[in-house]
Amino acid sequence: MTGKTQWLLVFPWEFVVAQNEILCRAKNAHHGPTSDGHAEAMSFWEQQRQREMDLFEAIETCRKCHRIAPFTNFNGNTFSAIARVLVKRLNLDFTQESITRSLVGHIVAGVASEEEVQAFRKFCDNLE
Repeated sequence: MTGKTQWLLVFPWEFVVAQNEILCRAKNAHHGPTSDGHAEAMSFWEQQRQREMDLFEAIETCRKCHRIAPFTNFNGNTFSAIARVLVKRLNLDFTQESITRSLVGHIVAGVASEEEVQAFRKFCDNLE
């Protein structure tokens, strides 16, 4: 899967909530919505997941939802896990997939450098 497609279509908000609950349960952390971000993130996610977009836009959607912080814990882990699944769909060789999965996790978490983000954008542009 490359180019513009509905990358996030198979991840309804209910899936995102369940993913967060699983991550919280594994670490004995509270799972729940935040009062100031949950509704905004849910609305944004549901609008975006229906759209055709390139991979970079899909990863940016995950990053933005992490920043909105819809859950009390593990927002970054929740959206990074989804981003890494998207990379799996590319059918890259093992080394390239490992590097790309790590990079998208850093992008979603907001810790990737601007150079890394631009390198990933160029990588995504070459998928089309």
